[in-house]
Amino acid sequence: MESMHRVGLIPYEKPYDSVVQALQAAGGLGDLGPHTRVFVKPNVVCWTSEIPFPKWGVITTTRVVEDMVRCLKEAGVHRIVLGEGLVNLNPKDRGLAERAFRGLGYETLAKRYGVQLVDVFQRPFRKVSIGDGVELAFNVDALDSDLIVNLPVLKTHAQTVVSLGIKNVKGLIDLASRKRCHSIDAHWNLHRMVAALPKGLPPMLTLIDGIYSNERGPAFDGTAHRMNVLVASRDVLSADLVGAALLGYSAQDVPHLAWAAQEAGRPGDLSDVLVVGASLDALRRPHAYTFDYNAQGTLPMAMAAMGIQGVSYRKYDDTLCTYCSFMNGLILTAIARAWQGTPWDDVEVLTGKAMTPTPGMKHTILLGRCMTRLHRNNEAIRHAIPVAGCPPKPAEIARAFHEAGIPVDLLFLENAALYPGRFMKKYAGRPEFDESFYQAT
Repeated sequence: MESMHRVGLIPYEKPYDSVVQALQAAGGLGDLGPHTRVFVKPNVVCWTSEIPFPKWGVITTTRVVEDMVRCLKEAGVHRIVLGEGLVNLNPKDRGLAERAFRGLGYETLAKRYGVQLVDVFQRPFRKVSIGDGVELAFNVDALDSDLIVNLPVLKTHAQTVVSLGIKNVKGLIDLASRKRCHSIDAHWNLHRMVAALPKGLPPMLTLIDGIYSNERGPAFDGTAHRMNVLVASRDVLSADLVGAALLGYSAQDVPHLAWAAQEAGRPGDLSDVLVVGASLDALRRPHAYTFDYNAQGTLPMAMAAMGIQGVSYRKYDDTLCTYCSFMNGLILTAIARAWQGTPWDDVEVLTGKAMTPTPGMKHTILLGRCMTRLHRNNEAIRHAIPVAGCPPKPAEIARAFHEAGIPVDLLFLENAALYPGRFMKKYAGRPEFDESFYQAT
Protein backbone atom coordinates (compact mmCIF):
# COMPACT_ATOMS: atom_id res chain seq x y z
CA MET A 1 0.00 0.00 0.00
CA GLU A 2 2.97 2.34 0.43
CA SER A 3 3.31 2.72 -3.33
CA MET A 4 -0.35 3.64 -3.69
CA HIS A 5 -1.38 7.24 -4.35
CA ARG A 6 -4.17 8.24 -1.99
CA VAL A 7 -7.25 10.10 -3.23
CA GLY A 8 -10.19 11.21 -1.09
CA LEU A 9 -13.59 10.87 -2.77
CA ILE A 10 -16.37 12.40 -0.68
CA PRO A 11 -20.00 13.28 -1.48
CA TYR A 12 -20.59 16.97 -0.85
CA GLU A 13 -23.24 17.22 1.86
CA LYS A 14 -22.43 20.11 4.17
CA PRO A 15 -20.37 23.32 3.95
CA TYR A 16 -16.91 23.08 5.52
CA ASP A 17 -17.48 19.58 6.95
CA SER A 18 -17.41 17.95 3.50
CA VAL A 19 -14.16 19.72 2.58
CA VAL A 20 -12.64 18.62 5.89
CA GLN A 21 -13.70 15.01 5.21
CA ALA A 22 -12.21 15.13 1.71
CA LEU A 23 -8.88 16.43 3.04
CA GLN A 24 -8.81 13.81 5.79
CA ALA A 25 -9.54 11.06 3.27
CA ALA A 26 -6.63 12.32 1.19
CA GLY A 27 -4.27 12.10 4.17
CA GLY A 28 -4.61 15.61 5.56
CA LEU A 29 -2.97 18.94 4.84
CA GLY A 30 0.51 17.87 5.90
CA ASP A 31 2.97 19.83 7.99
CA LEU A 32 1.81 23.45 7.81
CA GLY A 33 2.40 26.37 10.15
CA PRO A 34 2.69 30.15 10.55
CA HIS A 35 5.62 30.44 8.15
CA THR A 36 4.13 28.28 5.38
CA ARG A 37 3.46 30.27 2.24
CA VAL A 38 0.33 28.95 0.48
CA PHE A 39 -0.92 29.94 -2.95
CA VAL A 40 -4.60 29.11 -3.56
CA LYS A 41 -5.52 28.71 -7.23
CA PRO A 42 -9.25 28.55 -8.01
CA ASN A 43 -10.61 28.24 -11.55
CA VAL A 44 -12.18 31.51 -12.71
CA VAL A 45 -12.50 30.97 -16.44
CA CYS A 46 -14.19 34.22 -17.34
CA TRP A 47 -16.16 37.08 -15.88
CA THR A 48 -18.72 39.67 -16.86
CA SER A 49 -20.27 42.15 -14.46
CA GLU A 50 -22.99 43.23 -16.89
CA ILE A 51 -25.42 40.32 -16.45
CA PRO A 52 -25.83 37.02 -14.57
CA PHE A 53 -24.32 34.08 -16.43
CA PRO A 54 -23.92 30.37 -15.67
CA LYS A 55 -21.09 30.02 -13.16
CA TRP A 56 -22.06 26.46 -12.20
CA GLY A 57 -19.41 24.06 -13.39
CA VAL A 58 -17.46 26.95 -14.91
CA ILE A 59 -16.00 28.68 -11.84
CA THR A 60 -14.84 27.14 -8.57
CA THR A 61 -17.55 27.71 -5.99
CA THR A 62 -16.77 30.41 -3.45
CA ARG A 63 -18.14 27.94 -0.91
CA VAL A 64 -15.24 25.53 -1.53
CA VAL A 65 -12.69 28.37 -1.74
CA GLU A 66 -13.75 29.75 1.64
CA ASP A 67 -13.89 26.33 3.28
CA MET A 68 -10.37 25.56 2.07
CA VAL A 69 -9.05 28.92 3.30
CA ARG A 70 -10.66 28.25 6.67
CA CYS A 71 -8.96 24.83 6.82
CA LEU A 72 -5.60 26.46 6.09
CA LYS A 73 -6.11 29.10 8.76
CA GLU A 74 -7.09 26.46 11.32
CA ALA A 75 -3.89 24.59 10.42
CA GLY A 76 -1.98 27.69 11.51
CA VAL A 77 -1.18 29.15 8.08
CA HIS A 78 -0.88 32.96 8.11
CA ARG A 79 0.43 33.66 4.61
CA ILE A 80 -2.21 32.86 2.01
CA VAL A 81 -2.28 34.28 -1.51
CA LEU A 82 -5.42 33.74 -3.60
CA GLY A 83 -4.62 34.28 -7.28
CA GLU A 84 -5.92 33.74 -10.78
CA GLY A 85 -5.22 34.92 -14.33
CA LEU A 86 -8.53 35.51 -16.10
CA VAL A 87 -9.01 35.35 -19.84
CA ASN A 88 -9.53 38.95 -20.94
CA LEU A 89 -10.48 39.78 -24.52
CA ASN A 90 -9.70 43.43 -23.87
CA PRO A 91 -6.01 43.80 -22.92
CA LYS A 92 -6.61 47.42 -21.87
CA ASP A 93 -9.10 46.37 -19.20
CA ARG A 94 -6.94 45.95 -16.12
CA GLY A 95 -9.84 45.76 -13.69
CA LEU A 96 -11.43 42.47 -14.78
CA ALA A 97 -9.85 40.34 -12.04
CA GLU A 98 -10.73 42.90 -9.40
CA ARG A 99 -14.38 42.87 -10.52
CA ALA A 100 -14.42 39.07 -10.58
CA PHE A 101 -12.88 38.84 -7.10
CA ARG A 102 -15.45 41.30 -5.80
CA GLY A 103 -18.34 39.50 -7.50
CA LEU A 104 -17.25 36.14 -6.11
CA GLY A 105 -16.87 37.46 -2.57
CA TYR A 106 -13.07 37.13 -2.47
CA GLU A 107 -12.71 40.63 -1.05
CA THR A 108 -14.79 39.46 1.91
CA LEU A 109 -12.47 36.47 2.33
CA ALA A 110 -9.47 38.81 2.20
CA LYS A 111 -10.85 40.88 5.05
CA ARG A 112 -12.08 37.92 7.08
CA TYR A 113 -9.01 35.69 6.81
CA GLY A 114 -6.20 38.08 5.87
CA VAL A 115 -5.86 36.58 2.39
CA GLN A 116 -3.89 38.51 -0.25
CA LEU A 117 -5.66 38.70 -3.62
CA VAL A 118 -3.50 38.58 -6.74
CA ASP A 119 -4.30 39.20 -10.38
CA VAL A 120 -1.66 37.00 -11.98
CA PHE A 121 -1.34 39.33 -14.97
CA GLN A 122 -0.44 42.26 -12.74
CA ARG A 123 2.46 40.39 -11.13
CA PRO A 124 5.89 39.26 -12.42
CA PHE A 125 6.49 35.96 -14.17
CA ARG A 126 9.55 33.71 -14.14
CA LYS A 127 10.50 31.16 -16.77
CA VAL A 128 10.47 27.50 -15.82
CA SER A 129 11.78 24.63 -17.93
CA ILE A 130 9.16 21.97 -18.65
CA GLY A 131 11.45 19.73 -20.71
CA ASP A 132 13.49 19.57 -23.93
CA GLY A 133 14.53 23.17 -23.49
CA VAL A 134 10.91 24.37 -23.57
CA GLU A 135 10.23 27.16 -21.08
CA LEU A 136 6.98 28.72 -19.90
CA ALA A 137 6.64 31.79 -17.68
CA PHE A 138 4.83 31.20 -14.37
CA ASN A 139 3.55 33.64 -11.76
CA VAL A 140 6.25 34.30 -9.15
CA ASP A 141 3.84 34.22 -6.20
CA ALA A 142 2.94 30.61 -7.00
CA LEU A 143 6.55 29.66 -7.70
CA ASP A 144 7.76 31.15 -4.40
CA SER A 145 5.09 29.47 -2.28
CA ASP A 146 5.68 26.37 -0.15
CA LEU A 147 2.39 24.80 -1.21
CA ILE A 148 -0.03 25.37 -4.07
CA VAL A 149 -3.64 24.56 -3.21
CA ASN A 150 -5.22 23.75 -6.56
CA LEU A 151 -9.03 24.15 -6.70
CA PRO A 152 -10.23 23.16 -10.19
CA VAL A 153 -13.79 22.43 -11.23
CA LEU A 154 -15.00 19.00 -12.38
CA LYS A 155 -15.49 19.52 -16.11
CA THR A 156 -14.93 18.18 -19.56
CA HIS A 157 -13.17 20.37 -22.13
CA ALA A 158 -13.74 20.73 -25.87
CA GLN A 159 -10.00 20.50 -26.63
CA THR A 160 -8.35 18.60 -23.75
CA VAL A 161 -11.25 16.18 -22.98
CA VAL A 162 -11.15 17.08 -19.27
CA SER A 163 -10.03 20.18 -17.42
CA LEU A 164 -9.06 19.32 -13.85
CA GLY A 165 -6.03 19.94 -11.62
CA ILE A 166 -3.23 19.78 -14.18
CA LYS A 167 -5.11 21.93 -16.69
CA ASN A 168 -5.99 24.47 -13.97
CA VAL A 169 -2.28 25.28 -13.59
CA LYS A 170 -2.46 26.90 -17.05
CA GLY A 171 -4.01 29.90 -15.31
CA LEU A 172 -0.61 30.62 -13.69
CA ILE A 173 1.31 31.24 -16.93
CA ASP A 174 1.59 34.47 -18.89
CA LEU A 175 -0.21 35.30 -22.12
CA ALA A 176 2.65 34.37 -24.44
CA SER A 177 3.05 30.99 -22.70
CA ARG A 178 -0.67 30.26 -22.98
CA LYS A 179 -0.60 30.91 -26.70
CA ARG A 180 2.53 28.79 -27.04
CA CYS A 181 0.69 25.85 -25.46
CA HIS A 182 -1.54 25.72 -28.55
CA SER A 183 1.37 24.71 -30.72
CA ILE A 184 1.47 23.12 -34.17
CA ASP A 185 4.49 21.07 -33.04
CA ALA A 186 3.49 17.40 -33.30
CA HIS A 187 5.46 16.53 -30.16
CA TRP A 188 5.06 19.64 -28.02
CA ASN A 189 1.38 20.03 -28.83
CA LEU A 190 -1.33 21.28 -26.48
CA HIS A 191 -1.64 17.94 -24.66
CA ARG A 192 2.09 17.52 -24.05
CA MET A 193 2.33 21.15 -22.89
CA VAL A 194 -0.55 20.74 -20.45
CA ALA A 195 0.86 17.48 -19.10
CA ALA A 196 4.16 19.23 -18.31
CA LEU A 197 2.65 22.27 -16.56
CA PRO A 198 3.20 21.02 -12.97
CA LYS A 199 6.93 20.46 -13.57
CA GLY A 200 9.06 22.85 -11.54
CA LEU A 201 6.17 23.96 -9.34
CA PRO A 202 6.10 23.68 -5.53
CA PRO A 203 4.28 20.77 -3.85
CA MET A 204 0.60 20.78 -4.69
CA LEU A 205 -2.60 19.80 -2.91
CA THR A 206 -5.54 19.38 -5.28
CA LEU A 207 -9.21 19.55 -4.33
CA ILE A 208 -11.53 19.15 -7.33
CA ASP A 209 -14.77 21.04 -6.78
CA GLY A 210 -17.49 18.77 -8.13
CA ILE A 211 -20.46 20.37 -6.43
CA TYR A 212 -21.25 21.32 -10.01
CA SER A 213 -19.76 19.77 -13.15
CA ASN A 214 -19.67 21.08 -16.69
CA GLU A 215 -20.36 18.95 -19.74
CA ARG A 216 -18.79 20.21 -22.98
CA GLY A 217 -16.93 22.87 -21.03
CA PRO A 218 -14.90 24.73 -20.07
CA ALA A 219 -17.15 27.78 -20.36
CA PHE A 220 -20.74 28.91 -19.99
CA ASP A 221 -21.86 27.35 -23.30
CA GLY A 222 -21.49 23.88 -21.77
CA THR A 223 -24.15 22.18 -19.67
CA ALA A 224 -23.89 22.24 -15.88
CA HIS A 225 -24.90 19.32 -13.67
CA ARG A 226 -25.29 19.11 -9.90
CA MET A 227 -22.80 16.35 -8.97
CA ASN A 228 -22.15 16.95 -5.24
CA VAL A 229 -18.71 15.36 -5.09
CA LEU A 230 -15.23 16.39 -3.91
CA VAL A 231 -11.93 14.80 -4.99
CA ALA A 232 -8.77 15.50 -2.97
CA SER A 233 -5.16 14.35 -3.24
CA ARG A 234 -1.60 15.47 -2.62
CA ASP A 235 -0.80 14.02 -6.05
CA VAL A 236 -2.39 16.05 -8.85
CA LEU A 237 -2.23 13.27 -11.45
CA SER A 238 -4.04 10.86 -9.14
CA ALA A 239 -6.73 13.45 -8.39
CA ASP A 240 -7.18 14.00 -12.13
CA LEU A 241 -7.36 10.29 -12.89
CA VAL A 242 -10.20 9.92 -10.40
CA GLY A 243 -11.88 13.10 -11.63
CA ALA A 244 -11.66 11.89 -15.22
CA ALA A 245 -13.10 8.52 -14.20
CA LEU A 246 -16.05 10.30 -12.58
CA LEU A 247 -16.69 11.94 -15.96
CA GLY A 248 -16.41 8.63 -17.81
CA TYR A 249 -12.81 8.77 -19.08
CA SER A 250 -9.63 6.79 -18.52
CA ALA A 251 -6.14 8.23 -18.92
CA GLN A 252 -5.93 6.75 -22.41
CA ASP A 253 -8.95 8.81 -23.41
CA VAL A 254 -7.26 12.02 -22.23
CA PRO A 255 -3.99 12.72 -24.07
CA HIS A 256 -2.48 15.02 -21.44
CA LEU A 257 -3.20 12.51 -18.66
CA ALA A 258 -1.69 9.72 -20.75
CA TRP A 259 1.42 11.89 -21.25
CA ALA A 260 1.61 12.76 -17.56
CA ALA A 261 1.29 9.10 -16.53
CA GLN A 262 3.98 8.07 -19.02
CA GLU A 263 6.36 10.78 -17.79
CA ALA A 264 5.78 9.66 -14.19
CA GLY A 265 6.30 5.98 -15.06
CA ARG A 266 2.80 5.15 -13.89
CA PRO A 267 0.13 2.88 -15.41
CA GLY A 268 -2.57 5.54 -15.55
CA ASP A 269 -5.36 3.00 -14.97
CA LEU A 270 -6.04 3.63 -11.24
CA SER A 271 -4.24 0.40 -10.32
CA ASP A 272 -1.79 2.44 -8.21
CA VAL A 273 -4.48 4.76 -6.78
CA LEU A 274 -6.15 4.16 -3.43
CA VAL A 275 -9.59 5.79 -3.42
CA VAL A 276 -10.72 6.52 0.14
CA GLY A 277 -14.33 7.37 0.90
CA ALA A 278 -17.21 6.86 -1.48
CA SER A 279 -17.56 4.39 -4.36
CA LEU A 280 -16.23 5.73 -7.64
CA ASP A 281 -18.67 3.59 -9.60
CA ALA A 282 -21.62 4.91 -7.61
CA LEU A 283 -20.69 8.54 -8.31
CA ARG A 284 -19.59 8.15 -11.95
CA ARG A 285 -21.62 10.20 -14.45
CA PRO A 286 -20.31 10.19 -18.05
CA HIS A 287 -20.06 13.61 -19.69
CA ALA A 288 -19.55 14.35 -23.40
CA TYR A 289 -16.66 16.70 -24.09
CA THR A 290 -16.91 17.75 -27.71
CA PHE A 291 -19.48 19.84 -29.57
CA ASP A 292 -21.20 17.95 -32.38
CA TYR A 293 -20.51 18.99 -35.97
CA ASN A 294 -21.93 17.71 -39.24
CA ALA A 295 -20.29 14.76 -40.99
CA GLN A 296 -18.08 17.08 -43.02
CA GLY A 297 -16.92 18.97 -39.95
CA THR A 298 -17.91 22.25 -41.58
CA LEU A 299 -20.74 23.44 -39.32
CA PRO A 300 -22.01 22.74 -35.80
CA MET A 301 -24.98 20.36 -35.96
CA ALA A 302 -27.34 23.02 -34.62
CA MET A 303 -26.46 25.32 -37.54
CA ALA A 304 -26.61 22.49 -40.07
CA ALA A 305 -30.09 21.66 -38.75
CA MET A 306 -31.12 25.25 -39.52
CA GLY A 307 -30.36 24.54 -43.17
CA ILE A 308 -27.50 27.02 -43.35
CA GLN A 309 -25.65 26.71 -46.66
CA GLY A 310 -22.79 28.41 -48.44
CA VAL A 311 -20.48 28.79 -45.47
CA SER A 312 -17.89 26.43 -44.01
CA TYR A 313 -16.72 27.11 -40.46
CA ARG A 314 -14.58 24.09 -39.72
CA LYS A 315 -14.47 22.50 -36.30
CA TYR A 316 -11.86 24.00 -33.97
CA ASP A 317 -8.59 22.14 -33.50
CA ASP A 318 -6.07 22.04 -30.65
CA THR A 319 -4.10 24.98 -32.05
CA LEU A 320 -6.99 27.41 -31.47
CA CYS A 321 -5.88 29.34 -28.40
CA THR A 322 -8.13 30.36 -25.53
CA TYR A 323 -8.54 33.94 -26.67
CA CYS A 324 -9.80 33.13 -30.17
CA SER A 325 -11.85 30.21 -28.84
CA PHE A 326 -13.83 32.56 -26.62
CA MET A 327 -14.79 34.49 -29.78
CA ASN A 328 -15.69 31.31 -31.65
CA GLY A 329 -19.11 30.70 -30.13
CA LEU A 330 -20.00 34.37 -30.41
CA ILE A 331 -19.12 34.47 -34.12
CA LEU A 332 -20.99 31.25 -34.89
CA THR A 333 -24.05 32.68 -33.15
CA ALA A 334 -23.72 35.88 -35.16
CA ILE A 335 -23.63 33.84 -38.38
CA ALA A 336 -26.72 31.88 -37.35
CA ARG A 337 -28.55 35.12 -36.56
CA ALA A 338 -27.66 36.46 -40.01
CA TRP A 339 -29.13 33.47 -41.86
CA GLN A 340 -32.19 34.39 -43.94
CA GLY A 341 -32.58 31.20 -45.96
CA THR A 342 -30.57 32.18 -49.05
CA PRO A 343 -27.28 30.27 -49.48
CA TRP A 344 -24.16 32.37 -49.14
CA ASP A 345 -21.46 32.50 -51.79
CA ASP A 346 -19.03 29.67 -50.88
CA VAL A 347 -17.44 31.27 -47.81
CA GLU A 348 -14.85 29.46 -45.70
CA VAL A 349 -13.63 30.52 -42.25
CA LEU A 350 -10.20 29.30 -41.08
CA THR A 351 -9.14 29.44 -37.42
CA GLY A 352 -6.24 28.38 -35.23
CA LYS A 353 -2.71 27.87 -36.51
CA ALA A 354 -2.88 24.80 -38.76
CA MET A 355 -5.93 24.91 -41.05
CA THR A 356 -5.39 25.01 -44.81
CA PRO A 357 -7.81 26.38 -47.41
CA THR A 358 -10.25 24.19 -49.29
CA PRO A 359 -9.85 24.32 -53.09
CA GLY A 360 -12.70 26.01 -54.92
CA MET A 361 -14.01 28.26 -52.15
CA LYS A 362 -14.75 31.79 -53.39
CA HIS A 363 -14.05 33.66 -50.13
CA THR A 364 -11.70 32.65 -47.33
CA ILE A 365 -11.85 34.53 -44.03
CA LEU A 366 -8.57 34.23 -42.13
CA LEU A 367 -9.71 34.67 -38.55
CA GLY A 368 -6.98 35.91 -36.23
CA ARG A 369 -3.32 36.82 -36.43
CA CYS A 370 -2.07 33.25 -36.85
CA MET A 371 -4.26 32.45 -39.87
CA THR A 372 -3.59 35.87 -41.38
CA ARG A 373 0.18 35.42 -41.17
CA LEU A 374 0.00 31.90 -42.55
CA HIS A 375 -2.30 32.40 -45.54
CA ARG A 376 -2.80 36.04 -46.48
CA ASN A 377 -0.50 35.55 -49.52
CA ASN A 378 -1.55 31.99 -50.28
CA GLU A 379 -2.09 31.79 -54.04
CA ALA A 380 -4.49 28.88 -53.62
CA ILE A 381 -7.03 31.25 -52.03
CA ARG A 382 -9.26 33.05 -54.55
CA HIS A 383 -10.32 35.89 -52.25
CA ALA A 384 -8.45 36.11 -48.94
CA ILE A 385 -10.09 38.25 -46.25
CA PRO A 386 -7.58 38.64 -43.40
CA VAL A 387 -8.77 39.55 -39.92
CA ALA A 388 -5.60 40.28 -37.99
CA GLY A 389 -5.65 40.68 -34.23
CA CYS A 390 -5.05 38.45 -31.25
CA PRO A 391 -7.93 38.12 -30.73
CA PRO A 392 -9.48 40.03 -33.65
CA LYS A 393 -11.66 43.03 -32.83
CA PRO A 394 -15.44 42.87 -33.35
CA ALA A 395 -15.43 45.67 -35.95
CA GLU A 396 -12.79 43.83 -38.01
CA ILE A 397 -14.70 40.56 -37.74
CA ALA A 398 -17.92 42.22 -38.91
CA ARG A 399 -16.09 43.93 -41.79
CA ALA A 400 -14.66 40.62 -42.98
CA PHE A 401 -17.97 38.79 -42.94
CA HIS A 402 -19.73 41.65 -44.67
CA GLU A 403 -17.05 41.57 -47.38
CA ALA A 404 -17.80 37.87 -47.83
CA GLY A 405 -21.53 38.58 -48.09
CA ILE A 406 -22.59 37.45 -44.60
CA PRO A 407 -24.28 40.37 -42.81
CA VAL A 408 -23.37 39.62 -39.19
CA ASP A 409 -24.56 42.17 -36.65
CA LEU A 410 -21.68 44.35 -35.43
CA LEU A 411 -23.67 45.44 -32.38
CA PHE A 412 -24.12 41.82 -31.34
CA LEU A 413 -20.36 41.22 -31.63
CA GLU A 414 -19.53 44.41 -29.75
CA ASN A 415 -21.81 43.40 -26.88
CA ALA A 416 -19.85 40.23 -26.19
CA ALA A 417 -20.22 40.79 -22.43
CA LEU A 418 -23.96 40.12 -22.77
CA TYR A 419 -23.48 36.86 -24.69
CA PRO A 420 -22.99 34.56 -21.65
CA GLY A 421 -26.41 35.56 -20.33
CA ARG A 422 -28.05 33.78 -23.27
CA PHE A 423 -27.26 30.47 -21.56
CA MET A 424 -29.04 31.24 -18.29
CA LYS A 425 -32.48 30.23 -19.50
CA LYS A 426 -31.77 26.50 -19.37
CA TYR A 427 -31.23 26.77 -15.60
CA ALA A 428 -34.28 28.93 -14.88
CA GLY A 429 -36.58 27.53 -12.20
CA ARG A 430 -34.14 24.78 -11.17
CA PRO A 431 -33.36 25.28 -7.46
CA GLU A 432 -30.32 23.00 -7.52
CA PHE A 433 -28.51 25.74 -9.46
CA ASP A 434 -27.97 28.08 -6.54
CA GLU A 435 -26.12 31.39 -6.90
CA SER A 436 -25.37 31.41 -3.17
CA PHE A 437 -22.54 28.92 -3.78
CA TYR A 438 -20.66 31.85 -5.33
CA GLN A 439 -21.06 34.19 -2.38
CA ALA A 440 -18.98 34.45 0.78
CA THR A 441 -21.11 33.51 3.77
